[in-house]
Amino acid sequence: MAKRKVVLTGACGYVSGRMLDALRERYELTLLDVRTSDPDGKEIDGVHVVDLLNRDRDAYREHFRDVDAVVHSGFKGTVNHRHTDFWKEYENVMMCYNVYQTCIEEDVRRVVMMSSNHAADFYEPLIWEEKIDFVTKDDYPLTDNFYGWGKISYEALGFVFATGSMNDGKRLENVQIRIGAPRDSVVEDADPDNLKTLHRGLGAYLSKRDQAQLVIKSIEAEDIADRFGIPFQVFYGISGNTHRFWGITDAMKNIGYAPEDDSSVKFAEKVGELMVRRQDQMSNDS
Repeated sequence: MAKRKVVLTGACGYVSGRMLDALRERYELTLLDVRTSDPDGKEIDGVHVVDLLNRDRDAYREHFRDVDAVVHSGFKGTVNHRHTDFWKEYENVMMCYNVYQTCIEEDVRRVVMMSSNHAADFYEPLIWEEKIDFVTKDDYPLTDNFYGWGKISYEALGFVFATGSMNDGKRLENVQIRIGAPRDSVVEDADPDNLKTLHRGLGAYLSKRDQAQLVIKSIEAEDIADRFGIPFQVFYGISGNTHRFWGITDAMKNIGYAPEDDSSVKFAEKVGELMVRRQDQMSNDS
């Protein structure tokens, strides 16, 4: 049986690198980026150097031809959501448009977009202030920063393309994955003087294998229609964490996502060590 043809943009980036082996094993994978090395300087084999900000889509449309799905992980700028450069995020939205429009023109079935939890990060302080308990993809996307605004724009633009209204009824199926905390340092990154940062890290954690599974199932799910019949879904990209404060039931129900990891189990030893240090510190302070 022939492998599906899939394009991965931003192929040399950190998030792409976490799932690159799994996607290469499963698909006939085309890699696109503006460079050929990962953040550590390691060369990635088989990368086509293209600039998806180029409005002349003929410069890269050949890579989208006869493709089943595109996983868009490319972006320009910084992942620091507190940066104040609006134009970087504006360019990322332009890049997103170019990807969507090229997919429509080349009959790509589906886009899986690497969005971010920052598309609704306005709610997070409300959780830590105990004003709300939980956030789901059905909560109105609100942010207080340009990075989050860019991700909201990815999602809103994706819905436009999924409806087909701007392309004579031709629909581009769309899955938006709001990536949580895709790193194994969530315990080390926590502030021992503020255990809510530990709760946040454990709740937002996304393991490599759960990320790969979520993306693969987002590519391969047969039907992703929402309640209005539009082929569009938003999923939170986190593992099956006991500490989670974002909903994953939509991904479980709609595409069969079955996370294998729980940060509370995976990092139990590290959490225990942190809590002992915290207890010792409190004893010394008293």
